[in-house]
Amino acid sequence: MSIESKLAELGLVLHEAPKPIAAYVPCVRVGNLVTVSGQLPLTGKTLLATGRVPSSTPVSQAQEAAAQCVLNALSVVRAELEGDLTRLKRVVRIGVFVQSDDSFHDQAVVANGASELLEKLLGDAGKHARAAVGVNALPLDASVEIEFMFEVE
Repeated sequence: MSIESKLAELGLVLHEAPKPIAAYVPCVRVGNLVTVSGQLPLTGKTLLATGRVPSSTPVSQAQEAAAQCVLNALSVVRAELEGDLTRLKRVVRIGVFVQSDDSFHDQAVVANGASELLEKLLGDAGKHARAAVGVNALPLDASVEIEFMFEVE
């Protein structure tokens, strides 16, 4: 089943790839690897989650925000592949940054919101290496930011 079919089955939609908010490009392709710049949980111009986890954003909402970062990254890859996500072979790595309260230590639980969606969409090809890191601030006060590396044809 295609990624698009699985997205539809889950009631999810890929919108136009988000535009960079600073001086960088959405992705860089080197050979068969596409590195996607850090994606915020934007839907249009609205962030799904802002502030520190868990004092401003509950863990469950941060997990949803992480899933939105996946959708945004897939939109970037789709644009890079000229609309053909069938050329996406696997997820290699993700780096998850969680704006965290000083005493919060469940960044991995937040990151699961992204990892679990990738596995639902790509099966074994969605399993990946990962880092989940707590940080004191993120651009636009986002609760979550995720960078990605994909293998493509």
